[in-house]
Amino acid sequence: MTFADTPVSILLASIVLLTLLSAYFSSSETAMMALNRYRLRHLVKEKHSGARKANRLLRRPDRLLGVILIGNNLVNFSAATVATVIGMRLFGDTGVLLAPWVLTFIFLIFAEIGPKTLAAARPETLAFSSAHVLTPLLKLLYPIVALVNAISNVIVRPFVKGVKRDDQLTTEELRTVVGEGASLPGQHTNMMLSILDLDDVTVDDIMIPRSEIVAIDIDDDISEIMSQVSNSQHTRLPVYKENINNVLGVLHLRRLTRFVGSEEINKAELLQLTREPYYIPEATPLHTQLLNFQNNKRRLALVVDEYGSIMGLVTLEDILEEIVGEFTTDYAANVPEIHPQDDGSYLIDGSALLRDINRSLEWTLPIDGPKTLNGLVLEQLEFIPENNVCTRIGDYLLETVQIGNNMIKTVRMWCAPSRKPDAHD
Repeated sequence: MTFADTPVSILLASIVLLTLLSAYFSSSETAMMALNRYRLRHLVKEKHSGARKANRLLRRPDRLLGVILIGNNLVNFSAATVATVIGMRLFGDTGVLLAPWVLTFIFLIFAEIGPKTLAAARPETLAFSSAHVLTPLLKLLYPIVALVNAISNVIVRPFVKGVKRDDQLTTEELRTVVGEGASLPGQHTNMMLSILDLDDVTVDDIMIPRSEIVAIDIDDDISEIMSQVSNSQHTRLPVYKENINNVLGVLHLRRLTRFVGSEEINKAELLQLTREPYYIPEATPLHTQLLNFQNNKRRLALVVDEYGSIMGLVTLEDILEEIVGEFTTDYAANVPEIHPQDDGSYLIDGSALLRDINRSLEWTLPIDGPKTLNGLVLEQLEFIPENNVCTRIGDYLLETVQIGNNMIKTVRMWCAPSRKPDAHD
């Protein structure tokens, strides 16, 4: 019996079989390409058999696509031939004309869109199962696949020359993965995002300003110094002479506890208990300083500008709080600088850090320039006001409330987003 004499029922059954095979190759292609590469690597480490086979296939995507497309095209063209015979047998010349249109409609739904949609929704299930079939099929068809790949690679090489495949994530891409693609508790996600943000934050963003540094003046009476030590909320205090730019050392109060309440120590002995001060540049990134603290076995550093003048002080705890959030139990360190008002506004100290304001109120004040609210307002005004003034910075209204000593001490603020123009305006 020749092919032309084959019963129509058998030819129709062969169309169904070829449609299923085409659906398999189409879904395998989509599933393989849709696999999450990082989850795949994790499953490979877990010795998942399907994942290991899929990973080996994906190392050479040209060969993987070669075997899939050879099989898919062979099936599709065979189906087209069978459909033409069926059309001719049933409807003559009209059937030959209708066969490709009918077959295209059937294959489009049942062998392309449907299977590929399913594969995109469940890539691992289909890809890992298909890998067990595609691996031996690639070995069987390897001579043909190698020939096809060799020819296609010669054709596409000029267009991909110099293009390197890079599976590494940038910091911004990793931030997106952690923030949107990771299934983690909210606090864990925030900590990981904070670690990524350390690259973009420098020590002058989080330091205690020079005017707020608590330190010991060695010129004070020894009784005043011991009183200051006994009432201190900090474990380490800089010791200076005349002004804070002349720091003699850093005193760990634990070394001084046995002398509290007595007069057995003098200033010379106190200085013997101090440790050499540790200075760092103002633009040091937090992730670098975290490592520097570890390498130098230090927990406190004095931040200096390009002229060597002290700008502020930063501690290891300050950096850790950038990662895990506030954890100190020191009441004095948590005195709020933001005071909510009944009318929805906030009275904010001019010395408040913009980063702290943004974090507390979930605002978006610019932080790429001045670090404090006072600095931001002065930059906006471009002069030091003698009387209270009002201004607007982005979506925020500001009214100065108290001005003194060449700085703005208190500001009243509102969040008042600008109304975007309506389409009918």
